[in-house]
Amino acid sequence: MEVILKDDVKNLGFKNDQVTVKPGYGRNYLLPQGLAMLADKTNKKIVAENVRQAAHKADKIKGDAQAIADQIGDMVLELRAKVGESGKIFGRVTTLQLAEALKAKGVEVDRKRLSFDQEPSAAGDYTATAQLHKEVKHTVNFRVVGE
Repeated sequence: MEVILKDDVKNLGFKNDQVTVKPGYGRNYLLPQGLAMLADKTNKKIVAENVRQAAHKADKIKGDAQAIADQIGDMVLELRAKVGESGKIFGRVTTLQLAEALKAKGVEVDRKRLSFDQEPSAAGDYTATAQLHKEVKHTVNFRVVGE
């Protein structure tokens, strides 16, 4: 089933992408949630026109995303967590904590755009990926320290 995404869908695609999905996924999830529309001739023309008109806006959005990536740079964030004697974390370190640490440094990134490369399970150094734009990804370095 061919659909055109109306919004970014994690692990599937970005807004205005035309993707092929299984019929049940499209019919039972993407279409009812308003995340996609059928990729028929009319909708393809509409999306093509909208993309053409929004091209200059897209360049600005990409530039803003690149500016955020440059602002993050090589900064290393410090996240506090309760840690046992062996160095293992009690509970979890979440993307929300990472987003708040970035916000404290003056960088505004939505937590949904952050994902851990390796789930933090002990005190130490880790990396996360910030998907700032469909063409702009940036690595965020952080250190989990015990309280």
